[in-house]
Amino acid sequence: MATVNFLEERVLFSPTVPDAVNQLLQAAVAASHADPVRAETLFLQAQALDKHCLQAYFALYKFYFYQKRLAEAESVVLAGLAEAAQQGGFPCDYRQLAESPDTWDLYASETTLFYLYTLKALAFIRLRQGYDLDAQRVLANLKQLDPKDLSGASVIMDLAAGVAA
Repeated sequence: MATVNFLEERVLFSPTVPDAVNQLLQAAVAASHADPVRAETLFLQAQALDKHCLQAYFALYKFYFYQKRLAEAESVVLAGLAEAAQQGGFPCDYRQLAESPDTWDLYASETTLFYLYTLKALAFIRLRQGYDLDAQRVLANLKQLDPKDLSGASVIMDLAAGVAA
């Protein structure tokens, strides 16, 4: 009889994630389907361990989104946007950023790219909440902030256009 070795599934977060935070995030992801309560506890512990770790925000808002806990996902997204803006030294309000998009290089770093990606998540969450007009506003600003579409927001734009049609 052949022996089968199962590899533990791992999620690759940024290499800048501290080891202790990464271990908690890995355990949380592994528990997500079988034990969501434990997973949430681990995600929250990871975030509490390093409130500046953007990947902890990312993992937590994705978890809440997949659990269909959209209000909580939105809350974490907003906190993640604020943390990224603080780290990047730019205004948190995407509308203010879009007023002068050439002032800020949102392709400059992992932090600014996190901001764009998380702004896309905000649009998607608002779309799923049924706030179509709010989602469209976020997407219109995101199009100005991310003309190269590095965040992949065009996918959400297509979804939003389908909802509007």
